[in-house]
Amino acid sequence: MKLLTPDEPPPVRVLRPRATSNLVLAADHAGRLIPRALGTLGVAPSELTRHIAWDIGIAAVTEALSELLDATAVLQTYSRLVIDCNRAPGHPTSIPTISELTPIPGNEGLCEADRIARRRAIFDPYHAAITRLLDERKAAGRRTVLVAMHSFTPVFKSVARSVEVGVLYHHETALSRIMLGLLRDEGDLAVGANEPYAITDDSDYTVPAHGEARGIDHVEIEIRQDLIGESEGQTEWARRMARLLVEADVKLRAA
Repeated sequence: MKLLTPDEPPPVRVLRPRATSNLVLAADHAGRLIPRALGTLGVAPSELTRHIAWDIGIAAVTEALSELLDATAVLQTYSRLVIDCNRAPGHPTSIPTISELTPIPGNEGLCEADRIARRRAIFDPYHAAITRLLDERKAAGRRTVLVAMHSFTPVFKSVARSVEVGVLYHHETALSRIMLGLLRDEGDLAVGANEPYAITDDSDYTVPAHGEARGIDHVEIEIRQDLIGESEGQTEWARRMARLLVEADVKLRAA
């Protein structure tokens, strides 16, 4: 069964595939589309604009970063409520039946064929695009630094988060230490190490599968969504992150 019809948007966008930068950007939750065949998953339209459906603001920040850095970017276009591209298929939160406090009726009682259809339509093409891109760069002898781009909600289940930007890693790396130092040196940010989340083999997919498994430099950046919900904040954060990522790459090569 094919979930997406030919006239629906593809599940992945690749920006600047021949870019010059060492940096490759990945945005697992950049879109909030739902395949026509799934309707609204039984969720009110107002809920589908919230963080439960996508990482608010991160698509625009990633797009601007790609342009500023001349960096390749891979963005996923469908809602994480359909299938989460930063979860291993089969994980309990891969196709959630509840997100935060919101039930997702359209994800209840799915058979294996339904789950496979979602994986084949959205998850597999997205990660295949990243794999193909990284394989090509390796074959060409190009250095690659993978940067996973995310945003997070300022309040989660009624608990406020004071952190404004987080540097996430599974096993601490030179790059994660450098980025933490640079962000803290800015002097005007509340910076978290593995806040508001920590990467694990169980809960995350992109960094373990494409960064750690390949042995390439990698980091995950989380920006609080209220800071990038509008164009002014998106532009400001893209410029800040472009400057810091370039500096981090220079420091990393010199280490």
